[in-house]
Amino acid sequence: MRTLLGRSRRAFLAVVGSAALALGGAVALPGTAQAANILPDPGFESGLSPWSCTGNLGSVVSSPVNGGSKALQGAVSSSDTAQCSQSVPVQPNTTYQLSGWVRGSYVYLGVNGGASTWTTSPSAYSRLSVSFTTGASQTSATVYVHGWYAQGSYYADDFSLDGPGGGGGTDTQAPTAPTGLTSTGKTSTSVSLAWNAATDNVGVSAYDVYSGASRVASVSGTSATVSGLSPATGYTFTVKARDAAGNTSAASNAVAVTTDPGSGGGTTGFKQAAPYLYEGWGDPPNPATVMNATGIKWFTMAFVLDSGGCTPAWDGSRPLTGGADQTAINQIRAAGGDIVPSFGGWSGSKLGANCSSAGALAGALQKVIDAYSLKAIDMDIENSDEFENEAVQARILTALKTVKADNPGLRTIVTFGTATTGPTYYGNRLIEQAQSLGADIDVFTIMPFDFGGGSDMYGNTVNAAEALKAKLKSTFGWDDATAYAHMGISGMNGLSDQQENTTPAIFTQIRDWANSHHIARLAFWAVNRDRPCAGGGVVDNCSGIGQDNWQFTSINAGFTG
Repeated sequence: MRTLLGRSRRAFLAVVGSAALALGGAVALPGTAQAANILPDPGFESGLSPWSCTGNLGSVVSSPVNGGSKALQGAVSSSDTAQCSQSVPVQPNTTYQLSGWVRGSYVYLGVNGGASTWTTSPSAYSRLSVSFTTGASQTSATVYVHGWYAQGSYYADDFSLDGPGGGGGTDTQAPTAPTGLTSTGKTSTSVSLAWNAATDNVGVSAYDVYSGASRVASVSGTSATVSGLSPATGYTFTVKARDAAGNTSAASNAVAVTTDPGSGGGTTGFKQAAPYLYEGWGDPPNPATVMNATGIKWFTMAFVLDSGGCTPAWDGSRPLTGGADQTAINQIRAAGGDIVPSFGGWSGSKLGANCSSAGALAGALQKVIDAYSLKAIDMDIENSDEFENEAVQARILTALKTVKADNPGLRTIVTFGTATTGPTYYGNRLIEQAQSLGADIDVFTIMPFDFGGGSDMYGNTVNAAEALKAKLKSTFGWDDATAYAHMGISGMNGLSDQQENTTPAIFTQIRDWANSHHIARLAFWAVNRDRPCAGGGVVDNCSGIGQDNWQFTSINAGFTG
């Protein structure tokens, strides 16, 4: 049920559970008293290599881990299980034990052409173990771990394959160098590459993609997409082939690519002052009246929900077109402004949670885009059905990636809660999944309120925003300016549900900070409440404090980025 203010959120603590894949056990060999782990870098402490992951969906993270300081994260999508594997030399007619610790929904462990096992342990570690016996002439085995379609990321750490190492002579022959490396596509933050296969006497197990001297991807096939790049920046890529013995080829031909200028970065960035306007409660004001009084041009219209069967409607009940919401939009556009619809929110039946797939969700978003010829859309990802559900997070991000590709120039915004110290566990997961999926989100907007942060709403807002910047930098490899240009702040005017008080003076400070750091977006909840009622408490049609009519909207209109 929607709370009185419509966007009440629980305070989130950045509680991060450990998660990983640890593989350990003993080999069942007659006459063998002890076995050894023959997998290189089983705990990912040295990076992803020699593991290779389908779809470039594997990455090394520092949290959650099972042991040491690193672990594998497989960012499963609706079309890829994020399988990560490596090949190692083994002895024929020999039994090996593969085991490990995993966390996630439907995580599988196995060996190509042999045994496998699986578990579902979304919030706690679970140990997997399986044994297999090599064939009479088998000298190499490929072990793997993967998740399941649209089930959210899994984590893996501390692999172990116990048994004797490969014998019968050591392979020292390196693969041939890959040829024909070319760029097959690019965005502001990613480059797609393809090349011709290399050859090897025992077979190529992986291809490592390099940007300069840094390895940026490892895949099993002959194509890869490198994400997390900076807009309008030149990169030079090469590819090397690697076999199961660790022999590495010479580099392929080099290809130079400059990423697109992009949306939300650099001097061509997307800037939007767009407070929320809600036709569902709170004595909705005439938007033209507010625009004339304040100079505001954009509004974030809340909320598009599911009316059943993955069908978009305003609040899940008002018609998508022809109702009060379209009337307000027509008035805004007639006055020279525009709108960005917000999908989701705290309560109600949400498209992200209820559409059966990323494709179905993209179709629902497209209906709204087509109905209003939109320039931008906002996904307000909250509560346990969307924000705290990693599979739904991935579904939303994949759908946003789809509609952005289908609608050139469309800007995509994700809005989510925060702690005073920055993104929570699920906020960090959202950002990490956006990077892994190559979703190319334009603006990551935090909502710095209802976090039980005490009285310093300016300080808490800035602290949360700076922590968001740091997370974007570490995840995408951006500099400060690029990270700020992909950030937004959406506060609450006057009293929040938890009685936090953002006064006009404090909101002015926040706006000035946003301008001086050139962030992309500033908003607040909501124009409906931008009226005085000192001592009125937390209500839907006024701020609960003394102020002038539309004072917060006037302040918001001064945001230029």
